[in-house]
Amino acid sequence: MASIARSLRPCASRLIVRPSQPYRALPFAARAFSASRAAQVKRYSKDHEWVEMSADNKTAMIGISEYAASALGDVVYVELPTVPMEVAAGDSIGAVESVKSASDIISPITCKVTAVNSLLEEKPGSINQGPEDDSAAGGWVAKVVVPEAGVKDFEELMDAEKYKEFTEE
Repeated sequence: MASIARSLRPCASRLIVRPSQPYRALPFAARAFSASRAAQVKRYSKDHEWVEMSADNKTAMIGISEYAASALGDVVYVELPTVPMEVAAGDSIGAVESVKSASDIISPITCKVTAVNSLLEEKPGSINQGPEDDSAAGGWVAKVVVPEAGVKDFEELMDAEKYKEFTEE
């Protein structure tokens, strides 16, 4: 939300009604809009990875869950997948090492890795600060292209509510 507010600040002066100025029509049409986040769906695997699928089911982002980041502790190294890399659901696409332990990053869906979050190589601790953040400074691991088999894998994953119940068991 902060980024939206910052981006609207330059426009705010046009929207403020000043008593010294007569009423005038705005030079643009005001309309409600929704953020792209509403168009994306996030699901979770039993291995504590998340997948955020685009509305068209063609692309997605993969990362580790907040629960996994918390359980790992302070991350000191992230091994990212190579690009391009085709993987099936259940294949390892990288690894995360922390002061407590090391763990593989498992692809929850069949996909092709097209981009990785290079920031994690330079600042692996950013995965702890925002493991489910899909922004440029966030802890996402890979961007992927999803074939039909990957969409089917995605449909079998847990939604946020079921994942929360799973982690509380």
